[in-house]
Amino acid sequence: MMKALIQLFIFSTLIFGCKSKSEKTNEIPHVVATTGMLYDAVINIAGDKVTAEAIMGPGVDPHLYKATQGDLAKFNKADLIVYNGILLEGKMSDILKKLGKQKSVVAAAESVPVEMLKSAIGYKDAYDPHIWFDVRRWKYAVKAISHALIKLDSANQSFYEENTSRYFSKLDSLDQFVKERLSEIPENQRILITAHDAFVYFGDAYGMQVEGLQGISTVADFGLKDIAEIIDLIIENEIKAIFVETSVSEKSINAVVTGCNEKGHEVKIGGYLYSDAMGEFGTEEGTYIGMFKSNVETIVNALK
Repeated sequence: MMKALIQLFIFSTLIFGCKSKSEKTNEIPHVVATTGMLYDAVINIAGDKVTAEAIMGPGVDPHLYKATQGDLAKFNKADLIVYNGILLEGKMSDILKKLGKQKSVVAAAESVPVEMLKSAIGYKDAYDPHIWFDVRRWKYAVKAISHALIKLDSANQSFYEENTSRYFSKLDSLDQFVKERLSEIPENQRILITAHDAFVYFGDAYGMQVEGLQGISTVADFGLKDIAEIIDLIIENEIKAIFVETSVSEKSINAVVTGCNEKGHEVKIGGYLYSDAMGEFGTEEGTYIGMFKSNVETIVNALK
């Protein structure tokens, strides 16, 4: 199926990709982002100077997502494609790299200095792609998107630069908010347990121990040994709550809750966290800042 989709894309490029510059002169740039987080960065920087859309919506797991014919058509029409990179979009990575030889494409997360990236446990020579859960690292991705937009549409350079600076101020305020709220959790309770390791950068940046049943990708399997180890950790540290992710099955976390109860330790589901996808577009949680704040409030309220 993937081979057929790639062939379809190549064919559509030949048929529809020859639009002349003169035909596009009066059109504002069209930007396609893979995830909601990237889409949100684009619209914060570009505003109404571009049209933008996201390939993956709320609740979509980018690790498992496969490009559809409709997605390939969107990529083909885009003036700029923004994706995370570092293998987050596992099933689409090859397509996105090939597109980079034909049009403007930016892998935003790959702008983070390599010394700031965390190795992906269980994956040789790979890094953890979930950089958006540390505001400081995410700012590198935002800056890369800003540079790509300026390169695409230099006539509006000052507009993009001003919006980027303004957005950075909001991100700095978010970073401070996160630190202040998490400080309310007793130090011995700053252990975040979720279905998969999407929060490693979050833990590194904000002083929390993070444990996930699966690795950095939801493609990874988990077994009885993984569940038993998490249960022992919860009981040993008297952890009050663990968390479900909006884009990942609850099955693994429910198994942990059951196991703890069977051993006489009551642990609750602390709530739902946004991990690889944000909330519904048009809601507060459908923005990067709103999603991040929602996660922090959920964590603090459950663990403090």
